[in-house]
Order: sequence, then structure tokens, then C-alpha cells
Amino acid sequence: MNRNRMNPPSAFPMLVAFSILAPFASLSAEDLTARALTEKEKQRENMEFRAAICAHHLSSGLWVVGRDHQRTPEEVIAQDLAPFTSFGWQPDFQYQVDDIRKVVTVTAPDAPPRSARYTGDQGSTILPRGESDVFFSPVEVPRNLPDPSTVDWPMGDVGASFPVPPGVDSEAVAAALDWAMAQEKQNTRGLVVAYDGKIIGERYAAGWTKDTPQLSWSQGKSITATLIAILIQRGLLELDQPAPIQEWQGDARREIRIRDLLQMSSGLKFANLGFKGEKLTVENEHMRVYFDSLNVFEHAITPPAEVPPGTRNAYRNCDPLSVGKIIRDTVEAQGEDYLTFPQRALFDKIGARSPVLETDPWGNFILSGYDYLSARDWVRFGQLYLQDGVWQGERILPEGWTDFVATPAPSDKKENYGGMFYLNRPPRMAKVPKDTYWSAGFMGQVTMIIPSRKLVVVRMGPSPGNVYPYLNETIGRVLNAIPN
Repeated sequence: MNRNRMNPPSAFPMLVAFSILAPFASLSAEDLTARALTEKEKQRENMEFRAAICAHHLSSGLWVVGRDHQRTPEEVIAQDLAPFTSFGWQPDFQYQVDDIRKVVTVTAPDAPPRSARYTGDQGSTILPRGESDVFFSPVEVPRNLPDPSTVDWPMGDVGASFPVPPGVDSEAVAAALDWAMAQEKQNTRGLVVAYDGKIIGERYAAGWTKDTPQLSWSQGKSITATLIAILIQRGLLELDQPAPIQEWQGDARREIRIRDLLQMSSGLKFANLGFKGEKLTVENEHMRVYFDSLNVFEHAITPPAEVPPGTRNAYRNCDPLSVGKIIRDTVEAQGEDYLTFPQRALFDKIGARSPVLETDPWGNFILSGYDYLSARDWVRFGQLYLQDGVWQGERILPEGWTDFVATPAPSDKKENYGGMFYLNRPPRMAKVPKDTYWSAGFMGQVTMIIPSRKLVVVRMGPSPGNVYPYLNETIGRVLNAIPN
């Protein structure tokens, strides 16, 4: 069955035309025509990319998030697209949902339609213009885990919150989380606090559950770091070796180490223009992986060196995606299946059943930002780091790895970025201990790890503004309710 939705037209195209032409009123008619055509083409490209990212979000909202609870297209648009200017949704966009082929198509005015296809365990992929399918064979990703209702926490859900660890003021924790959920403008959909290995507080917005896979954005960078750590633990790679990327061996990029990539210090020339609807253009190399149908690994490794590695800290998707290519090349060189590797090597180990890691049309994980996990599975991830990379007696991450990711990158003069994790040095949150580090994603997705207080805090949901004052107050209240 096809579900077709068409929204009423608006004056948007007329306003765009006026805003384009007004700055060039003093030009000659010939110059004005040439410049207007160029600007019109840019506007057309921008609208096409807006349609593409909206098709992705609508597809994943229906069939990835919808694995846990059914959603309608109208709900996804109202909750995940229309309120946020970053994604560029406009009232006059039209969309079609093909429930049989699991394809969503969005059309912007005066622009080609763009589609995204849900492929199952690889989530949703934006298709190249004119293409009807991806260029790889999607695979099922078995969760080699029993029913969580039959297994003790943390490998399952039995006893996740009982018994309560000694010294916890449960009423004060509940009050802290109630306060946090009452801050409606933050749009928090999941909030979980684990102390000393037990969940001591948990809240979800209506319609969201402990099992709902939620878009986690750049928290995926911390997963990337964890996957390459597993390969280092296996003895297949070394943190300080030059990045084994063949295309870099003939020029200055051969000096880039895996360490540099993890610390966002590669020195590659790669533009980041920010995540705004009007910035969805080919010039925005950093964000382009989210709205264009690129081979993201080729895109990441193509830029030239701009400054020597290790001398500049710059938040750029080329670095984690280059690490992603190294992961794929290393895994496949061992004869392992790349698409199931994260579940087998990491998520099965820690009892995580919800993860959906999305790919480009060539089957490369876009693990710089297109990753969906439940709040409880992010707690499990945080616990792995809280426990120094050891899980139920098995060392999964190399000894010293948690120290590496929680240490400021030498090139970061602000000292607030480590190895694909953020740091509270100097304190971004005054009420939170300085040893705190966290995986962070766009619009306030965080998994906070606080070793000195044996605490993991997960917050999920698309916050429209700066989430850190809110987190500072929330976590501060929780800290007052647990032993020092």
C-alpha cells in the first residue's frame, strides 16, 4: 500500500526569488541574468538536499524507531522534522511512503524528488538521484542474546534496578528526574541514571520506552572509537601506527596516525559549515554525509593535508569516517563480515539488542552520526567504559584505553576533547566532577561517564538549544542523592 501526503503550497518560492535577486539590483541585465541563474541552481540544490535528509528521517522514523512502537508519517514529521530548521522541512514539501518496498520519497518545489530506502538491519539509506536501490546486499544482524526478560542485568533486564545500592536517596533521585522531565522545552525522550551498576532512576516521554532505538547522532563517533579499540585489543592495529590507508601513502597524509584521527587532529582540509537548512550544500563537506548519497569513506579520505597532523583540533567527520574505513578494511582482511561485526564484537558482548547502524549506498557505516540505540543500551555502553573496558571478567578494550579517550587531545587548547569523547576540563558543567567524560550527539544526545562517582547518565531526545545547563542542573541534583 502506498501512503501519499501532499501539503498545501506556500509563498516560499516567491520569497526565495526576491531574496536572491534583491542584492544584485545594481548589476547590468546581462550580469544579473547570469548571477541569478547561478543562485537559482544553488537554491535548487539546497532544496533537493533538504528533501533527501527529510526522506531519510521519515524512513528511519517509521521503520527504525518504529521497530519499538508504530509511528505515522504525520507524527514523524511533526515530532522529528518540522520543529527543527536544521533539516530544512518546508510546508510545501510533498512525500510518498511505499510500505511494500519500504521507500520514502520527498519532493521539494522546483527540485528532483529524493528517496530513502529502509533495508532492515542496516537502517535507512538515502538513494542517489534516479536510483531505486542500494549498491550492496543488506544482511540480517542476529542478536546472539536470549530474551532480556529472562536474563539478569546488565546482559538482560532482570533486576536492572533492584536492589538499590546502599546510600542512594531514591526519593531525591526521583525528584531530580521529575524536575528534568518537567523542562518540556528540552524535549527529553529518555533519561536514565545508573549508579554502581544499577539503574536508580529512569524516565521516558509518552510513546518512548527503554527499548526504543533513538537517533543518537555523533555518539556514533564514540562507537567508532570503541570498535577500533577492539581491533587494537586483538593485536590487529596499534594506536600510534600511521593510518593504514593506501591512498595516503604517497603524500603528507602518510604521517597521520590512528591516534590523530581519534583526537580529531588529522589536519585534513575539510569544511564544516554547520548544520543549518540553508547550509545543506556540496561545500559543506562535514555535514554532506547526512544529506547526500555519497560513498562516505571515499569522501572522508579524499581531502588533502592542510596542516601537520596533531597540530590542530578540528571537529570534522573526515576523521571518524577515515577510522571507519580502517575498521572495514581490517575486519574484511580477517575474513569477517563487516556489517555484523559491531553486533558480534561489541553489542552482543554487553547485552545490547537495539543498535541499528546505518550505511551509505555502498554499505559503509555512517558511524559519524547515523546510529540508533535505546537509552538502556547506551547505559550498557557507558558501563563498559566505567568498568575500564572490562565486562563480566573479559577485557574488551585495551588496558589504558579509557584513560586515552578521557585525556585532552594535545592539539585541543581548550582541553575539552579527548579520543572521540568530550571532557569536563575545564568544567563545562560546574556541578559535575572534572573527571566526567561523555559521548555526545547533535541536539543533546549524551552518555555521561563519571568514574569518581560510579555514575552513568544517559539523556536522549532532540533538544532545540544548549543542553548543558540543563544537564548540569539535572546531574547536580542526582549527585546530591548518591554517596560521595
